[in-house]
Amino acid sequence: MNITQFLSLLGGLALFLLGMKMMSDGLEKAAGNKMKKILEKLTTNRFIGVAVGAAITAVIQSSSATTVMVVGFVNSGLMTLRQAIWVIMGANIGTTITGQLIALDIGVVAPLFAIIGVVLIVFLKSKKLYNIGYIIGGLGVLFIGMEMMGDSMSGLRDSKLFMDAVTNLSNPLFGIAVGAIFTAIIQSSSASVGILQALSMSGVITLDRSVFVLFGQNIGTCITAVLASIGTTRNAKRTTIIHLMFNIIGTAVFTCICLVLPLTDWIIRLTPNNSAAQIANVHTIFNIVTTLLLLPAGTKLEKIAKRILPERDDENEAEMRLQFISPASIINHSFGGASVAISQIHKEVNRMYELAIENVELSFDQVLKWNEKNVAKVMQNEEYIDFLNAEISKYISSIISAEMSEKDGKAIGKYFSIIGNIERISDHSVNIAGYADLIREKSGVLTETIEMEVKDMKRVSLNNLKSINMLEDNITVKELDYILKTEDKIDEMAVVYRENQLCRLKKNECKGDISVIYSEMITDFERIGDHIMNIAEYMAG
Repeated sequence: MNITQFLSLLGGLALFLLGMKMMSDGLEKAAGNKMKKILEKLTTNRFIGVAVGAAITAVIQSSSATTVMVVGFVNSGLMTLRQAIWVIMGANIGTTITGQLIALDIGVVAPLFAIIGVVLIVFLKSKKLYNIGYIIGGLGVLFIGMEMMGDSMSGLRDSKLFMDAVTNLSNPLFGIAVGAIFTAIIQSSSASVGILQALSMSGVITLDRSVFVLFGQNIGTCITAVLASIGTTRNAKRTTIIHLMFNIIGTAVFTCICLVLPLTDWIIRLTPNNSAAQIANVHTIFNIVTTLLLLPAGTKLEKIAKRILPERDDENEAEMRLQFISPASIINHSFGGASVAISQIHKEVNRMYELAIENVELSFDQVLKWNEKNVAKVMQNEEYIDFLNAEISKYISSIISAEMSEKDGKAIGKYFSIIGNIERISDHSVNIAGYADLIREKSGVLTETIEMEVKDMKRVSLNNLKSINMLEDNITVKELDYILKTEDKIDEMAVVYRENQLCRLKKNECKGDISVIYSEMITDFERIGDHIMNIAEYMAG
């Protein structure tokens, strides 16, 4: 292989990977956050879960991208570990479609796919057609890259060094290691299997040697999910363990079969004159049979993964950390990134919101009956809310410029404003708790009427806060109407309470300094209502 052929090989690989990326991005923009809802509804049944995983992977031509997306969903709590098992099994089946298309020599019409894609992207204004063009154009670019790789490898037959190395591939362990390492480096089993098919079409490698490399490639593709699971929850890491177990068990079973039975001879008889189809058929049989073997044992795989990575005693400690957003959540590098990001932000913002609700309740309780533990808890929650506000903001800033649909971009962007309002609700709660301390320091005693008003403020504030479900994408018109009416009621309550306070002062029923503190408390009560209304309007918009 001369330098020109080597550069052609690299260029072909680059086009292959670019085509995969285009198809993934096109489907991401077309589906957007709908991917989350599709997976949520269709993965409760194991057979449908497998079918969904296979279909998604067949479209984007990458089991790694599907698995990374699943890891993100498990990390965010959108998908259970058991649901993830079925999708991963399906993804392993879906990834075989690339090899079958190569075997069918669809590359002959690859330029036509590329041209259609360019026309849809460049000349038409429809966003929907633009995204479809990205998918079709990506398929064309992928197979043009495959053709380039195949043409560049023809010279390897004349390389004694390379042919000697290929001879060693008959050793199962060596062949598996080569396939796993190479696939781990390029992070695409579809690309590595395509290269193996190109080598076979060039006459460089025979099926009896390539099968072990093929098995290793299935293990090597797990590296992408392993990297994606860094910094995630233990359940997300268990998803990666199951992915690894699936391919390692499959490799062990099929290696034994190849050593004991003439499997390669049977495969060759099916398509004696098409070496690319032989590799594609082995790849398809490997993943379908492994899925059929392990599908009934899915729950066992889940238990094994939990034994390998058991729950930690400190896993649920109240240390300040992001539970659902992980450092590996890089939206612009993974398919389904927008869905994963929105789901993760949902979960983290909901945690922040629950802490704010708790602070509102504790602060009013503190006014009614002072408790030292409540003071510490309010401040602890406030510190945690500030931490979440900062970390969620950083995450949103890091992904907001990534490619995604306009709708998903707005959905992610609105959380900037929502978390700011949640943080302010907590600030006002801290103020109210502080007023309780001031009243205690001044040896003040609340009158019975003031206590009744404080109880009303607490009740209205909590009902208002709890009327918003932060885990939902939007709020209903009915819910928004309730919050807006409650906001008007809060304003009316504030006016009445201030008038009542003036009457109490005139009748000398309340101390002057306590009156000032209580007036400030009413102001914070109003502000909490304002911020709840702001959150509702952002969610409705």
